[in-house]
Amino acid sequence: MDNSISISKSQSWLLASRPKTLLAAVVPVMVGSALAISQHQFTLLLSLIALLCSILIQVGTNFTNDLYDHLKGSDTTKRKGPKRVLSAGLISPSEMKAAILIVFSLAFLFGLYLVFSAGVVILIIGVVSILAGLAYTAGPFPLAYNGFGDLFVFVFFGIMGTAGTYYLHLHEFTLLALLAAIPVGALITNILVVNNFRDIEEDRESNKITLAVKLGKPFTKFQFVLSLCISYLILFLLYIVYDFSILIFLPLLTLPVAYVQIEMLFTFEGPQLNKTLELSAKYAAVFGLLFSLGIIL
Repeated sequence: MDNSISISKSQSWLLASRPKTLLAAVVPVMVGSALAISQHQFTLLLSLIALLCSILIQVGTNFTNDLYDHLKGSDTTKRKGPKRVLSAGLISPSEMKAAILIVFSLAFLFGLYLVFSAGVVILIIGVVSILAGLAYTAGPFPLAYNGFGDLFVFVFFGIMGTAGTYYLHLHEFTLLALLAAIPVGALITNILVVNNFRDIEEDRESNKITLAVKLGKPFTKFQFVLSLCISYLILFLLYIVYDFSILIFLPLLTLPVAYVQIEMLFTFEGPQLNKTLELSAKYAAVFGLLFSLGIIL
């Protein structure tokens, strides 16, 4: 509680938003926009509003996660990850509930412009994304507590985020958009994989049944490496099947960082894995940027 004295309210809300994870909201919009540019069908305003909505939905999901992990007793003094504002007494549950309502409402209101531009499909994607953000840790069947957190991240931050952004500009879903969404979803999911790998003992004690808890550490390591491999293999598939230049392989420049992540996951323990978590988020962003440049160029 003493920490709350030295941290202002604005700093507490910034901490609750988990700014280091917000790159995960940027990458799918960036890659989806790059695909639209490559098809000569791009409107900057649409992508900017989509980016704002994506960030708001992630912040709302983070707030909801913080609240319900606190209410369910998952955030304990044994926690190895970054400080959580409710368990630290920096923000009250009632304040967080109000913030969740405000953030998701803003995402919906800004999203109405996208609905006006691209139609009811975007409305469905937006509403389902908000509901899923709530269902991640809230409700009668919280996804994160029942082994579906990884699937949630892959679908909503990968497939829906990337293909949905592409749909905004071209009003269609294509196999190209789906394939390009796979490395986005895989690498963003890996951020959660590291998080759950770090917290596996605490989650098991608090009955938070993540995929890592269900299937164990060896599987979690395999899952992480497999996601990296698939992300690179997609580059070769796009080059072979579609008319991309050799620059589609720009993300291969990140291979040394991929190796470092694997080495860290296999050797680090406890709070040390926070470094791996941060690197995984930065890696996903750099891969996404190089991937987007490769698509455009």
